Amino acid sequence: MASEPDDARARRAVAPVICYPTATLPKPDLKLYRAARLDAQKTGEILIPPREAGCFNVPAGHFFRISSVDGPQVGDLNLWNANDLTERFYSGKTRALHGTHITTGDRLWTSFPSLRPMATIIKDTLDWYGIDQFGGSVHDVIGTRCDPYTGNLLNDIHYHHCCHSNLTRAMADHLGVSLAEAEPLIHDVMNVFMCTGFTRDTGQYFMKASPARPGDHIEFFAEIDILGCMSACPGGDCAADHTSDVAPCYPLLVEIFVPEDGALKDWHSPLLNQYDGSHGR
Repeated sequence: MASEPDDARARRAVAPVICYPTATLPKPDLKLYRAARLDAQKTGEILIPPREAGCFNVPAGHFFRISSVDGPQVGDLNLWNANDLTERFYSGKTRALHGTHITTGDRLWTSFPSLRPMATIIKDTLDWYGIDQFGGSVHDVIGTRCDPYTGNLLNDIHYHHCCHSNLTRAMADHLGVSLAEAEPLIHDVMNVFMCTGFTRDTGQYFMKASPARPGDHIEFFAEIDILGCMSACPGGDCAADHTSDVAPCYPLLVEIFVPEDGALKDWHSPLLNQYDGSHGR
């Protein structure tokens, strides 16, 4: 380990600067969205079985709710532009703009070159949790999803009901393609209901028991046509293990709602990012 310089304390004391100040970020009209949600009618649902995944479609201007139904359960969520699967949820930029964990009023952003909001969180029954004494919070955009490759690397196992494999199988079935064709579509997730953070001493990613209980839910407004896929994580509430056939696991419910005609007034889907794409050439 390198020896500490004489001015180490002064270097550590330098005040941080927010990388992406969001004062100029377009703000969602939560008042409009919530008013439209009041009389919205349910059009469909899908129950995600424990240790499995399922796909669902949400048209632009509709709402979708993810609920804990039988017990505390973490869900790994992937989202795509339903009309162009190359435009998908970008967890890194969402994290850079809103923080490590997202909640009411935050938005899920799409990948380059589109970089636009794809969904807006309009309600979160766990937004009371905040940040706990360990630095933990709920609904993270820092975890990558449990996967068979890391499991093999660390423990020399071949576990097939991890979230990456669950999402891969569900997308292959939904699209009618092979596993090899579906797997590259799977990307870093929003960890719904998962409570995570970074340790203060080593900076390691940690998880702890989800505070979600039956009835807890998070609701989104679809800013564009969305294809979603969610895995009910084999870790259950992720209190101890996120790749396991032992942890108690429960289903997750996804419901879709359509607002009444005219409820959104003159709302329209966000435009693609307006950068000219020249990259200096």
